[in-house]
Amino acid sequence: MKWLLVVSAIFYLFGSFRRPLFGAGLAAGVAYLALRGVALGRLPLVGPHDTLAFFSVAIGLMALPFLFAPALRDAALFRWGAGCTAALFGLLALPFPSFAMPLPPVLRTLWFELHVALAFFAYALFAIGALLGGIFLAGGERRLLDLQYRAALVGYTFFSASMVSGGIWGYYAWGTYWLWTPKELWTSILWLFYSFWLHLRLKGRGGEKGLAWAGIAGFAVALFTYLGVSILMKSSHSF
Repeated sequence: MKWLLVVSAIFYLFGSFRRPLFGAGLAAGVAYLALRGVALGRLPLVGPHDTLAFFSVAIGLMALPFLFAPALRDAALFRWGAGCTAALFGLLALPFPSFAMPLPPVLRTLWFELHVALAFFAYALFAIGALLGGIFLAGGERRLLDLQYRAALVGYTFFSASMVSGGIWGYYAWGTYWLWTPKELWTSILWLFYSFWLHLRLKGRGGEKGLAWAGIAGFAVALFTYLGVSILMKSSHSF
């Protein structure tokens, strides 16, 4: 089934020319997750392969409404950037093995699936916000900053809900809402970063270019929270 990820990446890359091709890339990615989910009997959200594939689909899904925004309707650069980002993470999933092992009891709960899915929707929106900030810095219109703010705000809402559901899952799994693991620590850093960024943006402080750069830095923090902590640090939280 991994060939669907390759097909998805190809359509995403050609989506810079036509929005329907971008949609086809998203459809191929969703089909892969659906087939894998049926085979596993659960959402594929465990391990680097599954999470990278899910992240790719999340980026495509979250980018879709922005493709029809008036400020981006004819912006091939945004379609190209979103398509390349989604394709990159889809292709990064390929070298990793796709495990088919049953979930341990600690993960067999709706709270776990909700926690992970919401987190990746948030990461995807942070990626889109970073892309919009980059296009603005490259000479784009002021309206792109408004879209960046909306992407970050919705992503922040998803991420906050992910933290709440993760706390509930943690309570049922380990008897506590919080464990001081590196993943949870960096999750808090990411949440505080966007809390501060959104506050500055709402108050009109920081300057347009400064806010655009901060939105790009926020996605870097999100990537480290997702991949950096899992690769470089020992934690009960992994991918």
